[in-house]
Amino acid sequence: MQSHLALLLPVAAAWWTAGYLADGLPRLNHARELRQRTGWLLALTLTGLGLTVALPIAGLGTVGPSPVDDAADGLVFAAVPALLVAGSTVRRLRRLWAGAGALSVTARTPAPHGLRAAAAHPLVGLPLQVTGLALLPAVIMASGAGRFLGSSATGPVITVAVLAVAAIAVRHALRHSHFAERAMPERVSSPRPAASALHV
Repeated sequence: MQSHLALLLPVAAAWWTAGYLADGLPRLNHARELRQRTGWLLALTLTGLGLTVALPIAGLGTVGPSPVDDAADGLVFAAVPALLVAGSTVRRLRRLWAGAGALSVTARTPAPHGLRAAAAHPLVGLPLQVTGLALLPAVIMASGAGRFLGSSATGPVITVAVLAVAAIAVRHALRHSHFAERAMPERVSSPRPAASALHV
């Protein structure tokens, strides 16, 4: 195993696991379980952010090219979604954790649809999963598998990545919309039609 791959794998593993946990949050039916899973996800997200920042900082302390520099270069594509995670996702996870904690009186307290809609918000899961996806090229290149892909494969790889991000975004938006609709109070039908029918 190449040395910079050994540095990249923990970072990628943290983001991939966070993306997996975030995807399952809206499927949790109980508030206490949602709070516990959100706590794990928040800790894992902060770990991923810490590792993503630590590698470039460690690279500044090295003289000349080093495995740390190579690993830090692999984080370039993940920088933008990681910034979105730091600016939005962490805040939403904290609010979700606090909201679930206020409702987790017993282990069987159901999680309301509004809370699950917040867990399904695109800015919770999407930035985490896009960050993990952005680390795939760096891991592939560091593992040596990239040499089997010629330069002509760059275009198709970018196209597939863009389509994958678009598909993930649409999926999150549809799921959030589904839970948000279920969280809305039912409209009370107007009694006017019934009253007018009595006068006929």
